[in-house]
Amino acid sequence: MEIQITALHDLELTPTLKAHVNDKFVRLERHSSHIMDVHVTLSVDKKFQQMAKASINLAGGGKVVATSTSKDMYASIDMLLDKLDEQVKKHSDRLKDE
Repeated sequence: MEIQITALHDLELTPTLKAHVNDKFVRLERHSSHIMDVHVTLSVDKKFQQMAKASINLAGGGKVVATSTSKDMYASIDMLLDKLDEQVKKHSDRLKDE
């Protein structure tokens, strides 16, 4: 699984933040071997809300997208993973049912 991380709006992509994203996204591979690549965008808005957004391309043409916002970037990433994990599980269950 290839993970691409983009930081927007003068957000510095520190090695610690990058490692946190990579460590958390490995969790998704447990639920599906159909993940082709992941694009994560991290940003801060004018109200200092920390936003994490991800787009996952799945084998067979499927796509999963989720966004999470909070006052802490690490919390936003964790909430984002919960949302993506649920969607990837549903996609894997649908493939098993076919």
